[in-house]
Amino acid sequence: MIGSLAGKSAIVTGGAGGIGSAICRTLADAGARIVVAYNSNQSRACELAADLPGDGHFAQQVSIEDGDTLVQLAEVVTSRFGGLDLLVNNAATTRFIPHDDLEALDDALFDEILQVNVRGSFACVRALRALLEAGEGGLVVNMSSISSVIGLGSNVAYCASKAALDSLTRSLARALAPKIRVVSVAPGVVDTPWIKGFDQKWQDQQILRTPLQEFASPDDVASAVLAVAVNLKSTTGSVITVDGGRLLG
Repeated sequence: MIGSLAGKSAIVTGGAGGIGSAICRTLADAGARIVVAYNSNQSRACELAADLPGDGHFAQQVSIEDGDTLVQLAEVVTSRFGGLDLLVNNAATTRFIPHDDLEALDDALFDEILQVNVRGSFACVRALRALLEAGEGGLVVNMSSISSVIGLGSNVAYCASKAALDSLTRSLARALAPKIRVVSVAPGVVDTPWIKGFDQKWQDQQILRTPLQEFASPDDVASAVLAVAVNLKSTTGSVITVDGGRLLG
């Protein structure tokens, strides 16, 4: 698939993070020009954009809760690329809270998680719709999680947000067809520095519950995004899992 995105352009929100940076590198390796959209980590985003293979990449500050920055993003992409082929809604927020600790999951945190993970993703699509429709056909990949199905994850609100995101994927896939495809990619546990921060007993338990006996890597998730963009041209409104078989129970 190398070179198969030559001449294409992509925005990856949360692009400087562990999964986001892997997606940026994989898409750039395939020939795409990348906008590394970041919220606060400017130095890492700029370093990543400069290090990506190929030309035309740049970092852009975006707060997906702020419509003004999304308008600015659309203007910059129009100026630089003239259109947009792929939006990866990867930006998200969460905090680890035991599911039975209802008091710790206060209203402010619950609202923040839904605002970023669901409303923010929708706002990105709304702001960039015209650009995605301008070419031969655009693609939106929403970064979901198997938490949306199994109800297990960093907290109750996070699981709810990913279930809502999958519903958003189905609704937008229907509403924006045939010009824009919309697909969710749903990892299980991904081997990132954040996961490595959990105690070894917890990690071992998760491995035992995973049929393939290993966590997905950020590159595995990035490969799924690339496959949706390049090979699964008739796929829209679907959820693609990258979970080592965890959903098998």
